[in-house]
Amino acid sequence: MAKREKKFRVLVTGGGTGGHIYPLVAVVAELQTLAAQHAINMEIRYFGACGSFRQYLEENNVRVARITGSKLRRYFSPMNIIDVPKFVWSLFQAVGKMFWYMPDVVFSKGGVGSLPVVLAARFYRIPIVIHESDAIPGINNRTAAKFANLVGTSFEGAAQYFASQNIFYVGNPVRRYLLADKTTQEQAKGYFSFDTQKPLVLVLGGSQGAAQINDLILDTLTGLLPFCQVLHQTGVKNYKSVLAEFQVVSKDLPENLRNGYRAMDYFQKDLRLALRAADLVISRAGAGFVFEIAAFGKPSLIIPLPDSANNHQEANAIAYQNTGAAIVMEPDNLLPHLFIENIQNLLESPLRLRKMAEAAIGFYKPEAASNLAQAILKYR
Repeated sequence: MAKREKKFRVLVTGGGTGGHIYPLVAVVAELQTLAAQHAINMEIRYFGACGSFRQYLEENNVRVARITGSKLRRYFSPMNIIDVPKFVWSLFQAVGKMFWYMPDVVFSKGGVGSLPVVLAARFYRIPIVIHESDAIPGINNRTAAKFANLVGTSFEGAAQYFASQNIFYVGNPVRRYLLADKTTQEQAKGYFSFDTQKPLVLVLGGSQGAAQINDLILDTLTGLLPFCQVLHQTGVKNYKSVLAEFQVVSKDLPENLRNGYRAMDYFQKDLRLALRAADLVISRAGAGFVFEIAAFGKPSLIIPLPDSANNHQEANAIAYQNTGAAIVMEPDNLLPHLFIENIQNLLESPLRLRKMAEAAIGFYKPEAASNLAQAILKYR
């Protein structure tokens, strides 16, 4: 009787936001592909805070066990009174759950809820691979790196923040399905009922939206619509208020210009069509957005979130701008006339847009998810 092959158990963890979960699932998809190709008996589970992404993880064949999330702070805050005991409790949860699962390797994307899982893996001497998305690592990954066998980074400059010698610059994994569609730009513009011949500006604010960017778009619409169209992701909670404000600011515009604006609450499966349709993208500087924009080779105007942890969005934005792929507008400099002028100058400079697009493609690392998956499989 043939001996049954031992199951290769992979445990993944992350912070429970799209910036952690989407790249993590991109790596999971590559692991599953490699397992099928090489007949590897593999099981993948997720321990950690998963926010609203439990269903998404389970749809991708990842079993979920929730670990209490707690925010670590290196400064005094009254919230520490709550979060310190929660962290201790989450550590006990992770140690207990890991005892029963006992994975062969742990892969962490960092973020709230991931560190207890990494520390539990260290307790059991389980190999640890971590990946840092941002140009300036958060406290969870900086701490986790001390126990990791391998540290992957999205930005080359992030390596300076880790003492570990086992660091590799891999880029940020991008969801496979985003790039699978071969729709042309004209077809994508038509999907959203836009004029296929007129430039389209895509505005991305994430599922929560970006109130500052929403207000800026509404304040500048009458100046933008004469020379471009605008596809505006408002965020779910802001959608109705943005639509109401649009009715006010556009009441004196002719119908053909009013038809050049469309608000969306949040892009689900059609994000790939929105990125394909765009001539220019306006976005925050989260690593997920930056690498997705780069994957589509789109020129961009980046507006970093001013109060992001460790100021990582500004660092992401500057690192990306240094490649030539984007222009950064600091939040303090978001004057409406400068904003309109920047967009118009870009859209009227085809050569500059082409160079920015080429720089974006050069920045994107298409093998990021595959390389991370192969690194994880080495612990089989």
